[in-house]
Amino acid sequence: MSAGGEEGSVQETSLHAHARSAAAERRLARTVLLDRLRKSQRWDVVVIGGGATGLGCAVDAAARGYSTLLVEACDFAKGTSSRATKLIHGGVRYLARGELGLVREALAERSRLLANAPHLVHPLRFVVPAYHWHDRARFGLGLGFYDLLAGIHGIERSRMLDAAATAAALPGLNPSGLRGGIAYWDAQFDDARLAIALMRTVFDLGGLALNYLPVDGLILEAGRVQGVIARDAESGEVFRIAARVVINATGVWADAVRRLERPAASALVRPSQGVHVVVDRSFLPGDTALLVPETPDGRVLFVIPWQGKVLIGTTDTPRSDVPLEPEALPGEVDFILATAARYLAPAPTRADVRSIFVGLRPLVGEDDRTATHRLSREHCIEVSPGGLVTITGGKWTTYRRMAEETVDQACALGMLPRRPAATAALRLHGATTGFSGDCYGCDRAVVDLLPGAARRIQDGLTLTEAEVRHAARFELARGVEDVLARRHRALVLDAARAAAAAPAVAALLAQELGHDAQWCVDEVARFRALAIRYGAPAGECS
Repeated sequence: MSAGGEEGSVQETSLHAHARSAAAERRLARTVLLDRLRKSQRWDVVVIGGGATGLGCAVDAAARGYSTLLVEACDFAKGTSSRATKLIHGGVRYLARGELGLVREALAERSRLLANAPHLVHPLRFVVPAYHWHDRARFGLGLGFYDLLAGIHGIERSRMLDAAATAAALPGLNPSGLRGGIAYWDAQFDDARLAIALMRTVFDLGGLALNYLPVDGLILEAGRVQGVIARDAESGEVFRIAARVVINATGVWADAVRRLERPAASALVRPSQGVHVVVDRSFLPGDTALLVPETPDGRVLFVIPWQGKVLIGTTDTPRSDVPLEPEALPGEVDFILATAARYLAPAPTRADVRSIFVGLRPLVGEDDRTATHRLSREHCIEVSPGGLVTITGGKWTTYRRMAEETVDQACALGMLPRRPAATAALRLHGATTGFSGDCYGCDRAVVDLLPGAARRIQDGLTLTEAEVRHAARFELARGVEDVLARRHRALVLDAARAAAAAPAVAALLAQELGHDAQWCVDEVARFRALAIRYGAPAGECS
């Protein structure tokens, strides 16, 4: 018994050592990646922008066998792509506007994401409550048509609920005057983690992706865009990067990149702001989401269980500026809470808000008189006279299709040799055989081999020391915000707890990245200032 047990222990140790060795070979060290960039003469495709669309374009190009580089000015999904409503959906409100093509395409892409990223995307049941008999019939008819558009890509068919079943499905729903409801299915995901999975997939396919490498200019030769001039935000080193095709996928900042080539280019993007508030799960216990079908401004409102909290949103407010860290405008949070109060009992108040996060939508529209909530969520591909390919608009659900069409366009114009798209059935990095509820998917084994796998960073957060180390070694995290806002979602779940966790995260990153004590002090101060903007009380960030 003793000998056999000892032999098993030796074998297990050997297997763990092999896993550690294999993981070390896949480590994404920034110095090594920058050296690879220095040695590269010319890329087939350079993508500017590390959000959903840019990462999708890089995955598509790399999957076709093109040499592919993605550069991002800040961190992956720093902007809009980490601030979504966490839904992969066809868009029931687009149905009411008659955008049937957009809905059908999105439902097909929803099905692909459920298959290709099952560790990050999973089905979610929604219930639309009806407080008038005619609403029950009206909503039921619309959602029946939603099922019809989904066709073979459907999850489960919608069904009518009586008042008792509706109340049971949505604990916390205001029962006064409730006549029933309609249940239907869409999907939910972790947007920032899906972005990280896409970044890792770029590497899996032989491409290169670098954050904190802003583009300061375009290389123009004889009026043609021949590459980009990028700068390492950490060292200041400048890179002249030659490319056959440059894709501008910078979302709400797309016009700024377009004007690097043509300073007088007219605006293509009309930014719109969406605010979300996060409260405790007690306001909507259970695993079913609530859809408020009509808000006073003609939108819908989602109340969604997500990662142990409840997310409520969103707004649609036009903006003329595009700040990197947008904040809620006067009245937006109150509007969300007031609308939710009509449906939740008890209703959350300002004192119950754990975090407020704001995203900017890159809507496409030329008429400033059109309200942003009426603008289409269709995407737009523009090729400039100099060959700069700009892709903007759209939404997370259709990122893959947008990327495919963008690279197809470059092929059609002779910028790249024609090769078929290969992402429709491409499983993304970490994909498991089914939804596990673990955002690391197949990488969990690698994470748990790192020091501190059993030690949590902060009470009330699931983040472990090993996950912080994994973020630094394998996910290109460079600072506290990268970890607490995007590799882990602490900042958008509970800003005060995230602020409290900052010193421990900074200390671990300093070990991993070779920084000193002053770096830790500066990082904690920067992050805590950011956490206050997300709603953390100043006293809890001191």
